[in-house]
Amino acid sequence: MAVTGNGPLAGVRVVELAGIGPGPFAAMLLADLGADVVRVDRPGGGGLAVDPAYDVTNRNKRSVLVDLKSGDGPARVLDLAARADVLVEGFRPGVAERLGVGPADCHARNPRLVYGRMTGWGQEGPLAHTAGHDIAYIAVTGALGMIGAPDAPPAVPANLVGDYAGGSLYLVIGVLAALQHARATGAGQVVDAAIVDGTAHLTAMIHGMMAAGGWQDRRGANLLDGGCPFYGTYETSDGRYMAVGALEQQFYEQFTELLGIEDQAPARKDPARWGELRESVAARFKTRTREEWTALFEGTDACVAPVLSLREAPHHPHLAARSTFTDFGGITQPAPAPRFSATPTAVTGGPARPGAHTRSVAADWDVPALLGEES
Repeated sequence: MAVTGNGPLAGVRVVELAGIGPGPFAAMLLADLGADVVRVDRPGGGGLAVDPAYDVTNRNKRSVLVDLKSGDGPARVLDLAARADVLVEGFRPGVAERLGVGPADCHARNPRLVYGRMTGWGQEGPLAHTAGHDIAYIAVTGALGMIGAPDAPPAVPANLVGDYAGGSLYLVIGVLAALQHARATGAGQVVDAAIVDGTAHLTAMIHGMMAAGGWQDRRGANLLDGGCPFYGTYETSDGRYMAVGALEQQFYEQFTELLGIEDQAPARKDPARWGELRESVAARFKTRTREEWTALFEGTDACVAPVLSLREAPHHPHLAARSTFTDFGGITQPAPAPRFSATPTAVTGGPARPGAHTRSVAADWDVPALLGEES
């Protein structure tokens, strides 16, 4: 595979200390953008690991094996850090320091290094040293409590809101901002990306609406949380679902006309009648299949779309036309995003097998000591 990609981060070198969840995804995003990402895998792998052959969060990367608990393991990582622009790790606070690859150790070798730290609770605070996963992080931020029906437990949004939106994306934003600062000043720094911080940040608009009296602090009672009958999902006659987001008046009018409930339109501005309106909308959607409703609403401004499964999504006509998904190495997967006019990105390498690129990295990064870790 290529040493570096052709995206906007071509020429940027990143060291990723292997972990699970948001760290690998953040490093994948950097790799998708063209960075030369070298993942430092541990012999024997880690917990909750996906089969390396299918772990697309390791695409576009290279991998070397280093045992950080061995006598010379830390020195090999520091050799890589000395030649890198960015290092990303997801250990609990203090672990990297105990292993000899913490920020002070790395900055002693490379003062320009951007040291990205990915955790759930952050580097400090009462819970900083405790275990956790996405669901706990989004729970305490208020985000989880917003999601789901009012008469049911909060709905779990996979690990998208915490790990990837509140975690990975904020780490990448922080790393890129710190990289810009390092290039301007010659000074690296530590980026403390905590999932609780990022997820809380995602709720900024909702907090503003709540302060203004436009959002109730409970599930299923608001414009964007399923409480509104023209912003939600409805079952079709074949047991599938349609998603409705007809918020603006002109879109709502087109929606009610196509749905055939124009006489119910006045209920839109009367929350006291939302229950009645929801029943009318639900009854109409139950009269046709998802495909029939999709055909009716397709190409209109009614803001209605079919709810597709993961396997169905790549075949949606719009997504297919944009090549939103791609097939590489026999795995259907999302293509890199966003898109760039001058520095296009692409999937150029499949999931990096642990230790598979030791020789090429040792040569390209001039770290011959890595060859002692070949498997």
